[in-house]
Amino acid sequence: MSIISTEQLGHSFNDKWLFKELHFGLQKGDRVALVGINGTGKSTLLKLLAELFPPQQGKIVKEKGIRIGYLPQDPDFTGLNTINDFIFSNDNEQQQLIKEYEEIVDKEIIDEKKLADIMDRMTALDAWEYENDIKTILNRLSISNFDQKIDSLSGGQKKRLSLAKLLIDEADVYILDEPTNHLDIETIEWLEKLLTTGQKTVLVVSHDRYFLDNICTEIRELDKGKLFSYKGNYGYFLEKKAEREYSDILSAEKARNLLRTELEWMRRQPKARGTKSKSRIDSFYELEEKSKGPRSQDKVQLSVKVSRQGNKILELENISKSFKNKTVINDFSYVFKKGDRIGLTGKNGTGKSTFLNLITLALPQDNGVISVGETTKYGYYKQGGLEFSEGERVLDVVKNIADYIQMANGDTLTASQLLTLFLFPPEKQFGLVTKLSGGERKRLQLMRVLMANPNFLILDEPSNDLDIDTLNVLEDFLLNFPGILILVSHDRYLIDKLTDQLFIFDGTGTVSIYNGNYADFKFEQEEKLKEEKLAEKKLKANPINKTIETTKKKLSFKEVKEYEDLEVGIAKLETDIANKTIELNNTIDHATLSNISKEVEMLQKELDKKSERWLELAEFI
Repeated sequence: MSIISTEQLGHSFNDKWLFKELHFGLQKGDRVALVGINGTGKSTLLKLLAELFPPQQGKIVKEKGIRIGYLPQDPDFTGLNTINDFIFSNDNEQQQLIKEYEEIVDKEIIDEKKLADIMDRMTALDAWEYENDIKTILNRLSISNFDQKIDSLSGGQKKRLSLAKLLIDEADVYILDEPTNHLDIETIEWLEKLLTTGQKTVLVVSHDRYFLDNICTEIRELDKGKLFSYKGNYGYFLEKKAEREYSDILSAEKARNLLRTELEWMRRQPKARGTKSKSRIDSFYELEEKSKGPRSQDKVQLSVKVSRQGNKILELENISKSFKNKTVINDFSYVFKKGDRIGLTGKNGTGKSTFLNLITLALPQDNGVISVGETTKYGYYKQGGLEFSEGERVLDVVKNIADYIQMANGDTLTASQLLTLFLFPPEKQFGLVTKLSGGERKRLQLMRVLMANPNFLILDEPSNDLDIDTLNVLEDFLLNFPGILILVSHDRYLIDKLTDQLFIFDGTGTVSIYNGNYADFKFEQEEKLKEEKLAEKKLKANPINKTIETTKKKLSFKEVKEYEDLEVGIAKLETDIANKTIELNNTIDHATLSNISKEVEMLQKELDKKSERWLELAEFI
């Protein structure tokens, strides 16, 4: 039984129906990916299911009392001042207690009586584990300063804040629109585990194929107002979609053959047609529509001329950059070579965007030399998005760069022809840029970058808001791109497919060079971690037996006996501390809480003393 579903749902945008009589349902535990090209209505469908506005046709049906958690592409914080105001809901008693507790412990002078009262109330409401979960989520998403003004946050910080709130509130249904945007790879992997733990119900729009494969058990494609469902992961969806499209082509070919016969019949009919032929006339128009089949222009076509590249491309010699005493890049050198395909990786805020601004000379370095070759022509796709004036048309945005563009095969296209190749039909070309969807604006931005015929291409998070079909075409283009490629992306699939070298930013200023893609790097890191854990395990297992054996040779009988007694005593103290800690967590009475805390403190002191003596004896092994 569906916990949320639609009945004959229909909605239009800019006088165009996105879908009509759409049936869509989610059952408890479903993890569904919604895919489709930009502009088909994916984000609109998510907003309708989250009941942000009513549909123009049909209705949304929900199970009584169900809580919907919605993550938009661009969060709105109107009416909110600080992070604190947003994170802790006024109508959630547990959250308000946690907020009070955090405010008290952050003060220089703590009101012990008030603290004790809050602690008692938190224990009564079982809020301690919840507080720990909240802290884990906020730390993972790099949110620490609760007093920070929301207006001062970047777009990426706002998206992470919105995601944190969604996860803290523990909804029954998670509706997520591009949740991996602005997250680093480690955080995405953590989010994958979180969403697949328990029987969570998830509906997600995402371009990240690894994320979809790891999260979803079903793919639903929204295509020309119709919904197609595929049980399985994204790889299975691609296979079945290809089969469906091939079937559609065959059906369209059959329809075209039949249409020729019906067209002759239509031409022979008198203008005043009788009622007897009405059904056949209706069938003719249905057949005409069916004969059109899948349209080839529904695929972006990337093919632009690449400027000639000389021997000297870009040389970096001992470059450094700091901000407010924090070193972002320290003494880094590299000489770019023809065919370089480099991925930049590292957590958010470690200096990747700063590095790009340095090499494109948009930002001066503090030390070192940056030397750009005379023939090097940058194409920089920035994360910030498309810049345009209010009231500007789509065609104007392109003509501001050039009226004519030379393609790889030597053909020269007009701005309008190029827009058509990028899936902007004439009606959209003369429309306002403000009416484009987020993904369509990104596609237009990509087109403007490629129009300059660059030979040094820099893509900073190109997959954000682009549909997967466009990404597939972009991948094919980049695989054959003869110039230099620098790619910043949290999309592990994209990094793996397009790069063969990594610049790894650790946040301390060190930039390490790794030969291989992200999958190679991740595998090596995991193998190294396994080896470290194995070595640690052996160290814990072997020294005890080995020590006793060798101690007997070097220590007196009395010292050996003391050594053995210490081991037994240490184990008992550790067990006592663990039991007291459990008792502490289950105690409500404040006086008892204080007594147990003192006992734990005394036991810990005794443990430290015995452990220190044990280490002294162990040195003689």
